[in-house]
Amino acid sequence: MITIRIDVDYPYRSRFRSFIYTVSRLKFGGDYLRNSKIVAGMINESTEDINAHWFFTLRTLPDQELLKLLLPEKHEIDLHVVNDPVKELNLLEAATHRTPHHYTIHGTERLVGRIAWRRFKSSAPKIPKDFRLQSFHDRLTLGIDTLVYSKPPDRTLTIAKERLSAGDVIYFHPIWLFQRGKLNRRGPCYQVLRKILAVDMEVETITIRRRLFFNLARDYREYERSVSPTDKLVARLSDLGADIFTFIERRWCCAITNPSKSWLKTDDNIALLEIASYDEWLKKVGKKTRNMIRKAKKSGVETRTAEPDDKLATGIWRIYNESPIRQERMFPHYGTLLQDVQKSVFSADKSTYIGAYFQQELIGFIQLIHGDNVTIISQILSRQEYWDKAVNNALVAKAVEVCASKGVKWLMYGRMGNHPTLDNFKLSNGYVKYELTRYYVPLSTRGRVAARLGLHRELKDILPQSVKYGLMPVYNWTSRMNARMKAAPR
Repeated sequence: MITIRIDVDYPYRSRFRSFIYTVSRLKFGGDYLRNSKIVAGMINESTEDINAHWFFTLRTLPDQELLKLLLPEKHEIDLHVVNDPVKELNLLEAATHRTPHHYTIHGTERLVGRIAWRRFKSSAPKIPKDFRLQSFHDRLTLGIDTLVYSKPPDRTLTIAKERLSAGDVIYFHPIWLFQRGKLNRRGPCYQVLRKILAVDMEVETITIRRRLFFNLARDYREYERSVSPTDKLVARLSDLGADIFTFIERRWCCAITNPSKSWLKTDDNIALLEIASYDEWLKKVGKKTRNMIRKAKKSGVETRTAEPDDKLATGIWRIYNESPIRQERMFPHYGTLLQDVQKSVFSADKSTYIGAYFQQELIGFIQLIHGDNVTIISQILSRQEYWDKAVNNALVAKAVEVCASKGVKWLMYGRMGNHPTLDNFKLSNGYVKYELTRYYVPLSTRGRVAARLGLHRELKDILPQSVKYGLMPVYNWTSRMNARMKAAPR
């Protein structure tokens, strides 16, 4: 049983609007109790055994839309006392036609809050001895919106699950579902609540990145599976503050037949290899590539699938920390801690690791991620001191062999056009530049303005290839300088 206490003390997402409403008693706008309705829907969707206690004040009485969501089998309507417990209880029962069983007392420590709620006589109301509701304050509770203010969401989730297992109650305020407070030190608790309830899985892999004055959202697994901007996903992304959502059309397997006219589209590409068999692939690649594969074998390089264990993680960690510079620019994995590599290796789902070994030592690896109708080369790295042994060619050859044995038809290796040397390596191994479409869905006014100005696209995709390649030495030099500055002792 998951017991949740929900204190609905402010009706709007804007604390200022909620304050004006509390003072003036005037309801305005169509988003009254919007966050509460989202929470109620999440609870209803969850398959967990949930007992949700909703504590309403007289300024946050549920409207008909919310009442329909507060199903009696999962939700109990209770009283959040502000001033007069008996009067407020009678009004709550009349408005909801439900029988409350518990009460909590609304906290108003600051003078502004006491003025807004007209609590002039004391800091807390007096509860009559014969009051028929039971206090909920004697329950052991954990405020997840308070905890997430100071701790990462993953840590907050771990603590919350431990407390729930012990029979404690989690609680939060819907106003802080998506936003971070300042004066009251509360943070957005949606991601933690979503994982506790095991709902809204479609946003599990969504990342939101700030771009100038707008937020761009994308699914970082968009190549592994087809992404569709459903009404629910669009609504939830808007709740999370996204202004534009972008996704690709996986045309090689799942073409979009009727794209919406409101979606903007641009040209994109991937490096894609179609596999029939290993022998056929080996015939298609050039003589130079076949010689490189033979060279690796003659040099004593052995390739094989590797178990995701401590030995593999240690070998990858050593490759990561061999040099701060790779491909003439700063290497982002340099300085990664061993425990972080172990966590990444052990938690990699739907992955196959292929290792290249020289005298039983890991000198290179590939991580293959298996998606729907495609396998993706996520990483391919080798020790620089062994580059003369054609390690990467041997790794790609083994990846093709593994995919062919599994019946994988498509093997993807990033995009084309961002690095000339890497592009040549892909082409020499049989990859082609596969054209596809990237869509952009504006979700807000800011998103529509950004799209109209053409700011939704990456700068590297706007520049002509000749200009981009011409600027690459400058970019690489700047990147190397940043790497040296980070590595310099302080």
